[in-house]
Parts: sequence; structure tokens; C-alpha cells
Amino acid sequence: MSKKTLKILSLLLVLVFTLVTVTGCGGNGNEEPAPAPEGGEAEAPEEGGEAEAPSEEQIVLRAATSVDMTHPYNQGMVAYGEMLEERTNGKYSIEVYPDAQLGSEREIIEGIQMGTIDVTVVSTAPLAGFSDAFLVTDLPFIFVDKPHAYRVLDGEIGQNIFAQLDGTGIKGLAFWENGFRNITNSERPIMVPEDVQGLKLRTMENQIHMDSFRQVGADPTPMAFGELFTALQQGTVDGQENPLPIIATSRFYEVQDHLALTGHFYAPAPLLVSGALWDNLSDEEKVIFQEAANEATAIQRGMIQEMDDRLVEELEEAGMQITRPDKAAWQEAMAPVYVQWEDTIGADLIQQIQEMAE
Repeated sequence: MSKKTLKILSLLLVLVFTLVTVTGCGGNGNEEPAPAPEGGEAEAPEEGGEAEAPSEEQIVLRAATSVDMTHPYNQGMVAYGEMLEERTNGKYSIEVYPDAQLGSEREIIEGIQMGTIDVTVVSTAPLAGFSDAFLVTDLPFIFVDKPHAYRVLDGEIGQNIFAQLDGTGIKGLAFWENGFRNITNSERPIMVPEDVQGLKLRTMENQIHMDSFRQVGADPTPMAFGELFTALQQGTVDGQENPLPIIATSRFYEVQDHLALTGHFYAPAPLLVSGALWDNLSDEEKVIFQEAANEATAIQRGMIQEMDDRLVEELEEAGMQITRPDKAAWQEAMAPVYVQWEDTIGADLIQQIQEMAE
């Protein structure tokens, strides 16, 4: 073999070695890149590997209600969740389960106690089982208007009522609202108390409400809310009583012809969280949860008021015949209920609330 041939073979061997070395250093794209210089971008994970988890746990709170998603209970809950998410830098958010997906109000409250549900807004009726203090809001015409109710519930009396839940696994944050309750029925227009005599009216499982309607000659019939539309449709009951937003969002106008704007009971709606959740919050987080609840209260009440302002006309357009009874006659007719319940509730508390109307 000539020297020239040997020289060519040597060059070819060097070239092949160089190519193999370069290919090996280039890799297949799966290796980690070299560390970024200080202040540069963070090191990328390997392909197919998992990104590094956030430094703080993200917690989705389960919120349950018994009403339609369009109701201000749930829309207020959405607003509350947005506040919590923003103010805790994404640590807490809320997922809403409406329409009794997680049970009736009573079952939801049990879930709050067990910690399987984190947040809810409910009527006061199921809470009376924990303390008679919640009964005072059930008295007919105890609040003359919404500002009167707000002064009572947002102040010392409201805080004292929530304090009765200590040790139950429930923490009360604020009193939202459902508004003043009105009567619907499929039989006749209602103006005076005598017009409800003999009517089978669905009520909540609330003894004061039932006693109040018995005073005016109605037949109060407790029934789970989830069963009510069908009962009205089938004539199992003649009518029911609820605030305008419930009447509208539940489409009761499809099965009820008459609406009487009696405003006989004011319906506060406590915003509650699980005691287990509350106890696990840091002091800073408790402040955030409470302050956000207070701000969401104003938003939620505003939603109710906006609906009240427009729903009378909309329900009338939907075919309901609307009457506006003289409330003084109803208040007088239901007054004996105060005497019946003052020993249980406390005559002093009743008087204190009535004096705050002025």
C-alpha cells in the first residue's frame, strides 16, 4: 500500500471519529440542558417528566346549595370564591354544587359538620335545631324592612346568634338573604287573611311558620323544597310561600296562577363554613375569609334587591295575577304567634329587635 493511500485512510478514520463524537455529544433531545446562568431561566424538565409542583397546596372548596345556579345564593358564592382565590394567591377557590346535588339543606348542614362540604348558604330553619336563637327571625313581620333586618343581623344580635353554633362543627360568617316571602297559589287571588282559609300551603319544616299560617286558617304542609314543583303541578298542595327570586328561578309561575305580595316573613340566609375548615386556617386566612364574606354579603344582597325590583313585572308578564294585600291586617292576624313563642325565643330579644326598627 502506497504512502499516499495510507494518508487518505488516516484522514478518513479521523473524520469518522469526529462525526461519531459530535453525534454522541448532540444527544437525542431528551437530556437536560446545561444549567442556566444565574438570573437566567429555570432549568427545563426532561421530556415526559413532571413539572415541579407549586410551592403551596391548592384547595378547591365544595360549596353546596339547594337552589338553581341562577339564584343569588350561588351567584354570591361565585363572587365569594373569586375574592378568596385572588386574596389567597390561588390557594383557595370554590366549586359550587347547586340544585341540592349534595342533598337537602338539612343534609348539607350535616355535611358541613362532618367536613365533607366546606361552604354553604341556607335558610335559618334547619339551624333552629342547634339553638332557639335562630327562631327570632322566623316571627311574622319581625322586620319592617330590609335596612331594619341588616341593622339587627349585621350587629351584635347577629353575632350572638352565630355564637350559638360554637362547638357544633359549623362557623357562621355572615347573614346573606333570600328576601321577604310571599304567597302563591293556584286557587284564587289573596288580599286579606281570610282568603287563605282552607288552602293547603307548602311551608318549610318550621314550627313558627306553620303556627303563623294556622292563625289565618291555612293548612301548612311541610315538604322538602326539591319535591315542591311536582307537588304544585300535581295539586298535592294548593300553594306555597317564598321570596320572589325563588318563585322566579324555580319557575313556579308555570304551575301557580296567583301571587300575593304579603312579605310576611323575612328570610335571612346564613353563610356557613365547616368548623374543620375554619380551624385549619391560619389567623391571616381567617381574616381574609371573614372580610371577603362581609364584602360578598353586600354583593349578594344587591343581587336580591335587583331581582325584587324587576320580578314583579316579569312574573306578571309570565301570566301571574298579582295582588298587594294590606300588611297591617296580616300582622294583626298573626300577632298571637308572638305570645305563643316569646318564652322560647325571649321577650327581651323580641322587644330589642322591634325597637331597632325606629
